[in-house]
Amino acid sequence: MESIFVKQLGLGPMKNFAYLVGGAGDGECAVVDPGWDAAEILAVARQEGRRIAAALLTHGHFDHAGGLKDLLRQGDIPVFAHPDDAKPFFTTIPDLRLLRDGEAASVGGIKLLCLHTPGHTPGSQCLLAGDQLFTGDTLFVDCCGRTDLEGSDPESMHRSLRRLAALPPQTTVWPGHDYGPRPSAALGDILKMNPFLAAATLDEFLRLGA
Repeated sequence: MESIFVKQLGLGPMKNFAYLVGGAGDGECAVVDPGWDAAEILAVARQEGRRIAAALLTHGHFDHAGGLKDLLRQGDIPVFAHPDDAKPFFTTIPDLRLLRDGEAASVGGIKLLCLHTPGHTPGSQCLLAGDQLFTGDTLFVDCCGRTDLEGSDPESMHRSLRRLAALPPQTTVWPGHDYGPRPSAALGDILKMNPFLAAATLDEFLRLGA
């Protein structure tokens, strides 16, 4: 398997993470969740010798997509989002491309596979590149995204987390916020420390109060 280039950027006042992702030997990359500070994202890409060729969004909330406007001022690039979040959040993006469950975006010499994981929003998705998983607000290192917001659904979140829990334990989880004891972790380790991910039944999950 080709090695994956991942650069994690902590940005904004809400402890968000954005990511630059591409093939190890390729000069292009995608940016995942450019929520804040497009200038910093572009500067880091240049420092890494990368050109941002696409943006991928795990969901539509402003703290994950708010930097898009400034990013697109630097040049048109395709923006990928799940269709269930596209209509309410992204109607003004000129080159919006819908990424459905099981479909992949090819950027920077790699493919980023969409895993539709509703719960936090109807169109929340995780993006899987090799054994690197970008989880947005679906899964954090020791908790999960809120399910008490408009469009959220606890039952859907539990199903989504059960789906993620079945992935190989060596999968590296890159969350959308720096909310845990470390900025990323192997899925097998997260299963040991995250009761939301480990909850086997919906009743058990609901008792945790996501």
